Amino acid sequence: MAVDKFPVEAGHIMMFARSIGDANQIYYDEDYANSTEPGAVIAPPTFVQASAQFDPDYFLRPKIGQEWFGSAKEATGLTQRESSGGGGGGGGLHAEQHYEYHKQLQAGDVLTATTKPGKSWEKEGRRGGKLMFSESVTEYRDQNGDLVVTATGVGVRTERPATSE
Repeated sequence: MAVDKFPVEAGHIMMFARSIGDANQIYYDEDYANSTEPGAVIAPPTFVQASAQFDPDYFLRPKIGQEWFGSAKEATGLTQRESSGGGGGGGGLHAEQHYEYHKQLQAGDVLTATTKPGKSWEKEGRRGGKLMFSESVTEYRDQNGDLVVTATGVGVRTERPATSE
């Protein structure tokens, strides 16, 4: 994911917190937030994932005139040929997500995000052949260039479609 400008707005923080069912006042009540240790409205821990909506190439974001996830007759809107990504004949999924927080994310910050590949490894599976794991590391920096959050996602693909045996 590459994001040139992700404004962290108070209203966005409040809606995100509501969407995950977190009613902590520090996410929406400025008077309350000012009386806490951070001294400001802060963002919930997984908030940086919302930056995907600021990435024009994010694969789950609809693109005008193109089929997208959920847009067609197939269950996902994409055919197996389109979604296989060329790496094996099996399926893939998001396996893990890790966050390392370097600084508290606050309303008013403006982030940039850059993604680079992380580690990759393989493991023998039981039903789909080899399991191929790969990391994607996204660094979020604030308007001062300070590292705020490092997010590491782990994806896994199978060598071939899993059998029922």
